Amino acid sequence: MWYAALVKLQIFMAAVGSNCDPNTANSAHHFFGFPTWWEYISTGNKDILGKCVPRVNFPEGAWAIGLAVLDMLLYLAGIVAVISIIVAGFEYLFTQGNSEKGVSARKRVVNSLIGLAMVLIAGGLVSFIGNKL
Repeated sequence: MWYAALVKLQIFMAAVGSNCDPNTANSAHHFFGFPTWWEYISTGNKDILGKCVPRVNFPEGAWAIGLAVLDMLLYLAGIVAVISIIVAGFEYLFTQGNSEKGVSARKRVVNSLIGLAMVLIAGGLVSFIGNKL
């Protein structure tokens, strides 16, 4: 009887202490599409409930966390750029024949598109570096 309980305890402790990948169910960890802070940390431990908890080794893991935070900020900048494009499009629609407003709205659309392209390139670069790290 006690031997069976001891074996179950050893199996439970092995499951809790084993390494896991906190990014396996990646879509379940995202909040409104934003990446998580443990995006580029590939090792973790299981908690008592069997869920994977990321494990950070400092100071090496600080770079991975920094890249993940930068990835979150770039995602936010992309959302702001898209909203700016939409607002500028409505401004262009409602210029009511005023050429100065039309020129201003076109400049805003072009600048927002340039900003969005920069965010996409920077996001791809951060993702590439984070996955190689």
